[in-house]
Amino acid sequence: MPEGRGSDIGGPLREREARQGRHGMAVYSQSFFARDGGLLSYGVDEVDAWRRAASYVDRILRGAKPGDLPVQFPTKFQMVLNLKTAKALGLAVPPSILLRADEVIE
Repeated sequence: MPEGRGSDIGGPLREREARQGRHGMAVYSQSFFARDGGLLSYGVDEVDAWRRAASYVDRILRGAKPGDLPVQFPTKFQMVLNLKTAKALGLAVPPSILLRADEVIE
């Protein structure tokens, strides 16, 4: 977990985004980064991943051998766009990105 995770992470993320300028924008893999001030995140849907893990735990507790269970890969991904950060950086976000985002922070 990143250092500073909590209520104060947004400030440092916005400052980092601003320093990077137009040519060094970061895309984060976990949605909380975008919610806390980062520009964009794209990665595994954490809620779906935990649900899938819970089904594995259930199967193991019911007697299945862990080695017999198939490997599962993520099937659901999530894009979170922070429009506040985009506006602060002077970026115009194309409508196609707005339509594809699962969550838009205004």
